[in-house]
Amino acid sequence: MTEKQYDILLEGCAPVPLAHYLKALGILRLVSEQVDPQAQGWWESDSFWLRSTLDEKGLTDFFLKQYEPTPIVAPWNGGSGFFPKDSQDSILQIRNSSAKRLSKYRYLINLCFQLLDEQGLSEKPDKDEKPLLLQRCRNRFPDEELVCLDAAFLLTEDGPKYPPLLGTGWNDGRLEFTNNYMQRICEIFDCETGEVAVESISTLDESLFASLANGRIQSSIGQFDPGSAGGANSSSINPDSRINPWDFLLMLEGAIVFAAASVKQLSSNEPGTLAFPFCVRASGAGYGSASTSDEADSRNEMWMPLWPQASTFLEITTLLSEGRAELQRKSPKNSVEFARAISALGTDRGINAFQRYGFMLRNGLSYFAVPLDRYEVKSNPRLEELIAPIDSWLERFRSVAKDENNPESARRALRKIETAILEMCQRGNWQDVQNLLIALGEAEAAIAISPKLREKVKPIPPLSSRWIEQAYPEGGDIEFRLAASLASLDHEKIGPLRRHFEPLEQKTWYSGYCKWSENDSDPDVVWSEGSLVHNMTRVLHRRMVEVIKQGKQSADEALFAPLGGKYMASLGDIASFIAGDVDDKKIDRLLHGLILVRWKSVRSETLNRLTGKREPRPFAPYALLKLCFLPGYLDAGINIPLQPAILHRAASGDIASATRLAAHRLRGSGLPPAVEQIECPAWQARRTVAALLFPIRISQAQQLKNLVVRREEPDDTSEDPQETESGSIAHHV
Repeated sequence: MTEKQYDILLEGCAPVPLAHYLKALGILRLVSEQVDPQAQGWWESDSFWLRSTLDEKGLTDFFLKQYEPTPIVAPWNGGSGFFPKDSQDSILQIRNSSAKRLSKYRYLINLCFQLLDEQGLSEKPDKDEKPLLLQRCRNRFPDEELVCLDAAFLLTEDGPKYPPLLGTGWNDGRLEFTNNYMQRICEIFDCETGEVAVESISTLDESLFASLANGRIQSSIGQFDPGSAGGANSSSINPDSRINPWDFLLMLEGAIVFAAASVKQLSSNEPGTLAFPFCVRASGAGYGSASTSDEADSRNEMWMPLWPQASTFLEITTLLSEGRAELQRKSPKNSVEFARAISALGTDRGINAFQRYGFMLRNGLSYFAVPLDRYEVKSNPRLEELIAPIDSWLERFRSVAKDENNPESARRALRKIETAILEMCQRGNWQDVQNLLIALGEAEAAIAISPKLREKVKPIPPLSSRWIEQAYPEGGDIEFRLAASLASLDHEKIGPLRRHFEPLEQKTWYSGYCKWSENDSDPDVVWSEGSLVHNMTRVLHRRMVEVIKQGKQSADEALFAPLGGKYMASLGDIASFIAGDVDDKKIDRLLHGLILVRWKSVRSETLNRLTGKREPRPFAPYALLKLCFLPGYLDAGINIPLQPAILHRAASGDIASATRLAAHRLRGSGLPPAVEQIECPAWQARRTVAALLFPIRISQAQQLKNLVVRREEPDDTSEDPQETESGSIAHHV
């Protein structure tokens, strides 16, 4: 007959702090190993549930009457209780005890003293003696005790390696975990009888069920609960470090669940790396106080899994021993790659979230397990479609940016990229994609202006059109459309807009692998840190200089402005730009990212999504000037020859003279203007000139012609639809 099972809510166990997370694992492990092998546990609403043959009273009675503490020792540590200068009260009490529940502990302590005697150690072993002692422990400890060693250290060809969870082998700074663990045992239990001290009964209820109790002791819990660590600024409630002794015991009982294993990472240059469950290198990104300095002062990160379905301890240990999260069939090496693996459904064990912890140096030599963020496991395969093609570049840039000998601008750019990726992993909306696109543009700009960085990092490979599709919001974004229009500028001989931002080899402009030019003073690179309008004007001038320099190939050939593009700006969007009703800084930031797109391969369906405003139409000065700078014939073979003087006059602020020259040029091309000269404020004149850089369709140029070119009166009296829609020329002047 199957025994009745009970579901118990352990409100004293939570994903944060780490001590309470580990405590949940410890309870499940102890109940499974010492009472009910079929016991199950799961997380729900930030609390841990236990299902077993024990009800609440039965669980409490188990810890009070049956529980046998796992023997945890570290004879290789100073302060562990095995050396004359150590605090030895607790280790001697257990060694000399007669309580049945401590019998295994007595045996292991005696074995450790024997191993120390055999190696002739009367004090803490030095760095040369320590590996031998660690190996002796592995060879002589009972099999059931090896898991404690696996959780604490790993012996490799390069010496012992230590997972971040337990410091440097059950030691963190001045806090030696195993000696403190034995002290807590002696405070809770009578070492002669094994009975629980009276004051420890209420603290057990507090530890399990979060009930109020007195009996906390003044001691340290180490890195596992920063809020209880004590000291200045560590807690706003109590400046002293006071802990529940049961919390300390159960916390370390849970830490044992994690075990290390040595693997060869084919993607790593290191001879051997430590593979610890869900442990990755730290990234100073993705949380409020993030800083690149956190990476240098960190013992990596651990992502603690949360699972919603009832699971046995065997199932949980299988999950943790595999630590399975994969990115493109490889184990993720840092927190950003881990988050990507989650989004790409690289976990397959029923995990619905991860609590991210960073082991940060915060107090002298002590580390704190700082809860950084909660990440839900969400399917976001679109993310990998965007990032996977630039993985090699990103890995190289990350390596270079983290080198303190390289410019700080690279580290800032890397942090923005990693923050954007982490945010995409959680939400994956258009704003996150835009942020990542902008961050990539900033990284490219930082590399482009630094010869030192250009020697080490190649240009970002051209991005696919998927970036446009996923970065553009459903409700529209005028700044995105204007930036996209500029970024799509291209000319068979003059090249893409990207060449004016960074020194690229001409033959690689359109290849999948761009290369930096060896010419550090490329005159075509004119985009600087100035205003958007100023830079657009400089690019306009430079492209005109280039096309005139190349000249006509034959007498019959017409010379057009090199202002064609893949995506044509709408006249309504251009009018808003000229009026100053847009965010220039946003356009600039987006533009740096959008020039990285491979515009030649962008599909028309993608461009059709970027529907711009049709109204208002740009005012007359723009229409007059733009008709003189078209990328092709206007209509019926009408060619309006280029006249650089028009651009020079307008750029200098003399819009009246510029429009007068434009009107003269139009008249000479058989297009008599309805107005000869137009005045406007200097700021508007500057924006009008910059707006000439936006590519437009010939059909849009026809609309501009209807605004400023005089037409013969029609023979009938019917209204012209275009005239009705556009209004009179006086309205636009």
